[in-house]
Amino acid sequence: MENQLVIFTLAGQSYGVNIAVVDGIIKLQDITKVPHAPGFVMGITNLRGTVLPVIDLHTRFDLPPEEATRDSRIIVVESNGSKIGMVVDAVTEVLRVPAEAIEPPAPLMITINSAFITGIAKIADRLVILLDLAQVLNAQDHMALQNLSVAV
Repeated sequence: MENQLVIFTLAGQSYGVNIAVVDGIIKLQDITKVPHAPGFVMGITNLRGTVLPVIDLHTRFDLPPEEATRDSRIIVVESNGSKIGMVVDAVTEVLRVPAEAIEPPAPLMITINSAFITGIAKIADRLVILLDLAQVLNAQDHMALQNLSVAV
């Protein structure tokens, strides 16, 4: 069995997500900051007439911030019934990876704050960290985003 993955980069590292959870990939566009939003929330943007909360994966993953470039993208995903935009440095490819090329994460890698890591894919000469984007935000984070949408 193969997995079809969207591969993207953050702080020079490759990450992958199952294409089935990706609703779209858009160029970085204007993001309106919202007062009192959680630190990982960049703000909101207008996606085809819908207000879309946008989060910064650098902040969420405790990675050093990077300046947006022309390669920066917003990956739109559905998480707990809501659409959320996640800013990444670049989307590099969509590819099929055989199941045997994916290993579960080492127990030492997984903490309560990194339970969204589902595996490691060995692709040619690199390792790709596989994520469950629906798990990137915990219940408290979802509540904060819902409150943010209501406030707007």
